[in-house]
Amino acid sequence: MSTRVLVTGAAGYIGSHAVLALKAAGHEVAVIDDLSTGRRAALPGDVELVVGDVGVPETLARLITPGRFATIMHFAGSVVVPESVANPLKYYRNNTAASRTLIEACIAARVPTFVFSSTAAIYGIPNQGPVTEDTPTRPISPYGWSKLMTERMLTDVGSATSLRFAALRYFNVAGADLEGRTGQSTPKASHMIKVAVETALGKRPAIQVFGEDYATPDGTCVCDYIHVSDLAQAHVLVMEWLRTEGRTAVLNCGYGRGSSVWQVLDTVDRIAGTTIRRVPSPRREGDPPELVANSERLMGTVAWRPRYDDLGVIVKSALDWERTLSR
Repeated sequence: MSTRVLVTGAAGYIGSHAVLALKAAGHEVAVIDDLSTGRRAALPGDVELVVGDVGVPETLARLITPGRFATIMHFAGSVVVPESVANPLKYYRNNTAASRTLIEACIAARVPTFVFSSTAAIYGIPNQGPVTEDTPTRPISPYGWSKLMTERMLTDVGSATSLRFAALRYFNVAGADLEGRTGQSTPKASHMIKVAVETALGKRPAIQVFGEDYATPDGTCVCDYIHVSDLAQAHVLVMEWLRTEGRTAVLNCGYGRGSSVWQVLDTVDRIAGTTIRRVPSPRREGDPPELVANSERLMGTVAWRPRYDDLGVIVKSALDWERTLSR
């Protein structure tokens, strides 16, 4: 039986880091991406890219055939929370409907394991934290709902079939590969650290601070930032666990501590040796005041221990990557 992994959305930010981690662990990888936001250059040169949309059944029928793949690792989708509020149908199409098509193709080809890129946005505004996997799920954005709906589909399909799956709920993913092979390259990205380092390098005139009156220590939102390479490694370990002994799992991926907007910007200023212009702005719909992970279940399930759990390391890697994009 094949041991090959099919990575969807592989030319994107997190997907490309997962490809590097999979190859470093000795796994055979195939990839699909429609290149709407991803880049071919983000992938190693020896990886063959299928350019296609995972929401198109005919594309998947040609690609996902019986015995060809042992795992689907699913990253493809849309990820900008404010955009999901303005254009919800795009998110229900690209995330929920496309995932349903992919899961159906997976079942038809009898692919045994599935690793899903979920999000902490499904928790909405929790009553207390750090949040565990048992914290009630109350999304406050179509993005969060679109991911939670996919988790529900996987749960139901897992109960009705032999599919083994894991849903990894990411907190705030940031940083870049420390060897400079890939990083966050999405045009008009809204990720806090990405925008901050762009501003530090003069690619943006200023950064908006959305809300300074939250019930947090300094009034700005607090997020749990996880380095993208640590997250990629978690995917590899969870996939290997699923293949050998796992049945199903829902797992938080974070470091268990938060950093405020002001703390992030101060760190960028220090590392970049500059002062970012900060523009106070109204609260942004879809932003929780504070969202910090309890990742004990992840660490109790697989031998995952973070290697880059330092805000300075995260920011420096993001800044170094952003400089390469200036050339």
